[in-house]
Amino acid sequence: MTAVLEPAAVVDALARVARKECTPCGDGSMIWRVWGAGEPLLLFHGGSGSWTHWLRNIPELASHYELWVPDIPGLGDSTMPPKPWTPASIAQVVVAGIDALFPGRSGLRIAGFSFGGHVAGLTAARLGNRVHELTLIGVAGLGLPAEPRAPFAKERTSMGPAERAEVHRQNLEVLMFADAANIDTLAVHLQSENMRRARFRSRPFAATDELARALAGVKAPLKTIWGTRDAIARPSLDARLDILRRHHPELQVRLIEGAGHWVMYEAAEEFNAAFLDLLSQA
Repeated sequence: MTAVLEPAAVVDALARVARKECTPCGDGSMIWRVWGAGEPLLLFHGGSGSWTHWLRNIPELASHYELWVPDIPGLGDSTMPPKPWTPASIAQVVVAGIDALFPGRSGLRIAGFSFGGHVAGLTAARLGNRVHELTLIGVAGLGLPAEPRAPFAKERTSMGPAERAEVHRQNLEVLMFADAANIDTLAVHLQSENMRRARFRSRPFAATDELARALAGVKAPLKTIWGTRDAIARPSLDARLDILRRHHPELQVRLIEGAGHWVMYEAAEEFNAAFLDLLSQA
């Protein structure tokens, strides 16, 4: 019988086979983890997250590309960016890191999920012709209002471990998953650990149109993937696609039927196939 690993052991097993690189970030470092070989593919995680947002995608994607998966400044193991603490200051750190890791290199593939897409868009605009393609996954920052959602549950100091886990399970149901039945113990563990380490608060920037404006300066072809039941796309996913097409009529779209916001976890197999297909397109 195959042993089932505990969530922390699953994370550790994948982390141990990564190579780590560090680039300057504020008073410390931005941490990059690298898997695989071949052409580089840079993956940026979502708000209040870390590289583990990509946990269910890294093994498959790393069989096709050299994956560079950083912890965004102020999240995961990376230190805070210089003040002011904004997406723009984060993008400055990211661009400087890319310049150090890939000096003069062009043909870069960049993808970002949620707030990571916001950062990826600002980064791609700054890198100009060095970016081969940009893929945005479930992004905000498009200047469109989001449909009201149930409030997030909150941890209290008096809670025990089971009660804290239930808080994170509830919050995954509110925002990240379309089907609560898909929320497993690993997802709850990742959410709990990511929230515990999150210092940069990205939510205030979701309601801005900063990403939409930045896309005017992105020279690379634009691609996008969404779960059709993504909570941040309500009430209209089509309206969001129209914004993405405003400066990029070449936009290529893949929709994952029935999946929610954290599409690459909830529907990992379908997402991996769709993403690799997009990456193979000119």
